[in-house]
Amino acid sequence: MAAKNDTEVIIDGKVYTLSGYESQEYLQKVASYINDKIGEFKSMEAYKRISGDMRSTLLALNIADDYFKAKTQAEKLEEDLEAKDKEIYDLKHDLISNQIRMESDEKTIKELEKENKELLLNKTRLETTLEDALLGEIPGAKKNNNSNNKKS
Repeated sequence: MAAKNDTEVIIDGKVYTLSGYESQEYLQKVASYINDKIGEFKSMEAYKRISGDMRSTLLALNIADDYFKAKTQAEKLEEDLEAKDKEIYDLKHDLISNQIRMESDEKTIKELEKENKELLLNKTRLETTLEDALLGEIPGAKKNNNSNNKKS
């Protein structure tokens, strides 16, 4: 655990010693915040005419108001952060799904290209065979043609 810090601060013109586990800078910042709040009130003419108890109560109410506003803002920011985290998670999930789909599509494309190449080769062979048959250059077809020529 961190060591306890003591620091002297001035609040509303009086010296106080604050103790805490926070840094001295933090304790000075808290005192400065209180001084700023007191300064805001002292600048109002009506504040000067109310009792000390009422001044303390107004100061406490304003500090509590600042606290709850800051807390509400922090909660909203946390909700926004959670929403952004969920959106990022969903986008990463979509990205991975699309990458898997793309890899599958690339594999299918390669298989179809290979099949297309084989079909083109087979087409070329069949065209050559058909052309040879039509021109009578197939060895079996020549014999048949020769046999038919001898009989006539």
